[in-house]
Amino acid sequence: MTTGRVNPKFTLEDQGITGLGAVYYNLMEPALVEAALKNGEGTLGQGGTFLVTTGKFTGRSPKDKHVVKTPNVADSIWWENNAEMSPEGFDALYEDMIAHMKGRDYYVQDLVGGADPELAINVRMVTELAWHNLFIRHLLRRPERAALDSFMADFTVINCPSFQADPAKHSCRSETVIAMNFDRKMILIGGTEYAGENKKSVFSLLNYLLPEKGVMPMHCSANHATGNPVDTAVFFGLSGTGKTTLSADPARTLIGDDEHGWSDKGTFNFEGGCYAKTINLNPEAEPEIYATTQKFGTVIENMVFDEETKELDFDDDSLTANMRCAYPLEYISNASDTAVGGHPKNVIMLTCDAFGVLPPIARLTPAQAMYHFLSGFTSKVAGTERGITEPEPTFSTCFGAPFMPRRPEVYGNLLRDKIAKHGATCWLVNTGWTGGAYGTGSRMPIKATRALLTAALDGSLNDATFRKDENFGFDVPVTVQGVDTALLDPRSTWGDRAAYDAQAQKLVEMFSANFEQYLPYIDEDVKAAAIG
Repeated sequence: MTTGRVNPKFTLEDQGITGLGAVYYNLMEPALVEAALKNGEGTLGQGGTFLVTTGKFTGRSPKDKHVVKTPNVADSIWWENNAEMSPEGFDALYEDMIAHMKGRDYYVQDLVGGADPELAINVRMVTELAWHNLFIRHLLRRPERAALDSFMADFTVINCPSFQADPAKHSCRSETVIAMNFDRKMILIGGTEYAGENKKSVFSLLNYLLPEKGVMPMHCSANHATGNPVDTAVFFGLSGTGKTTLSADPARTLIGDDEHGWSDKGTFNFEGGCYAKTINLNPEAEPEIYATTQKFGTVIENMVFDEETKELDFDDDSLTANMRCAYPLEYISNASDTAVGGHPKNVIMLTCDAFGVLPPIARLTPAQAMYHFLSGFTSKVAGTERGITEPEPTFSTCFGAPFMPRRPEVYGNLLRDKIAKHGATCWLVNTGWTGGAYGTGSRMPIKATRALLTAALDGSLNDATFRKDENFGFDVPVTVQGVDTALLDPRSTWGDRAAYDAQAQKLVEMFSANFEQYLPYIDEDVKAAAIG
C-alpha cells in the first residue's frame, strides 16, 4: 500500500526496494504525529509536541560511521578520520537491510539540503520510525507540495534502527552502522534510534560535495543584522559551545543554527529547522527556543516529564545531558524567510574551554583564524557522544571533524581564501569555564558572552584597547562596557595564579602537539601564528 504525495515515476519500487508493508510518502506534520502515536513511538506533549526517548543511544556514534572505499573517492577521503568500508561489505549490508525491511511499514520524506537552489541536493529519507520522518522533515528543507510530483533524489538515506549490522560480514565496527556510499548515492543507518544521525549524514554528504564547487561547508550557525543581510555573522563550534543559543539573538535575523555554506554569493543554510539542546533551558535567557518546546510537532528528545501534566523538567539530566528539541526554522519569530545572507562580516569561532584558561573573547588575525580553525579546540560536553559524561578537552579540526570526509586543509584553505577575499573580522569566543577548570570554576556568564558578541558584531569592540595574550598571542580587550573587567583577564579570576600558569602551559603544549600534523600542509604565515 502506498499513501501520500510522490512522483509516480520515483517510488521505492522504482529504486528496487520492494516487498515492504505500507509505504507513507511525504506525510505532513499532523499525520506523522498521529502515526507515531499509533505506533507507540512516543507521547503527545503540551501544545502538541511529541515526546520521545531514543533508547541506549542518546548521542551520535562517530566511531561507527564508515565511507565506502571505491576508486572514485579513494584519493579524496581523509581516511585517518573516516573508517573505510569495502564495497562488498556495503553491498551485503544493503541486501541484508532490505531483507530485514520486508513486510514492515516505512515512511518517506523527499527533502532538500541547501537554501541555494543552484547548490542544493535532493535527498530521499526512508525511515522505519514515523517520528524520525517528522524530525527530518523539520531539519531539512521542505519543497513545495507541487514539486513532489516530479521530485527525483540525488541521494537516498535509509534509517532502520531495528536492523543490527554484522561487523564480520558488513565490514564495519559494531552492530551500529552509518555507511556512506558516494558511488551508489546512498547512506545506510542501522542499530541506533538517535535522530541526529539523520541530519549529520546529510551534512557529511554536503561537506564532501561542495568543496569541488568552491563552496565552504561550515559547521556553524549564522545570523545577520535585521534588514541588512550584508551584515552577516557565522558562529563555528561543536555541540554545546553555544551555536544555537548565541545565533538566536532577538536583535538579529536568524539564518540557521548548525550547518551552512559560504559560496561566491554569500551564506546559505543547509537546513530548514533547528536541533537545540534543552538542558537548563531558561525562558528568560532563551525565550524563542523555550517557546518551541510547547509548539505543535516539535520533537522533544530524551527529556524527563511529568506523566500526568506532561510538563518538561529542563534540569533533570537522568536520561542524558544531551536532551534536545527539533523544530522548523519558522518557529523562531526572527528567522530569515530565505535562509540566505551576505558574505560573513564577522567569523566567530566558539570554544568551550574546560581548562578555564582562554579569555571570553579574542581578536584573531587571518593566520591565527586558520590556525584555530584547523585546531578546533573545545570540550566535548556530556551526552553529545556516547560515553561522554563530563566535559572532555579535545581538538576537532574545522570545529566538526566527525562530519568532514575530506582532509582538514581543504576546508582550511577555502576559509582562508574567503576571509581574505571578503575581509571578515575573526574572533575566538570561549563559552567554557572561568575562575578555574571544570569542577572548580564556573561557566562563562551568558550575559557577558552576549555583551561581547554584540560589541564585536556592531563594530564597537574594534575601538577597545587590546592587550597581547602572552600564552596564545592573540589580542584580548582590556575593558568592554557591561562586562566585568576581571573576566577579560582569566588569570585574575583564579585564586591560585601559579595554578593558572601551569594550566595555561599545559594547554599551550596540547595545541602545539596537535598542530604538528598540519605543518606540512600550511603556509608560512600560519606556521608563524602557531602556539608553543
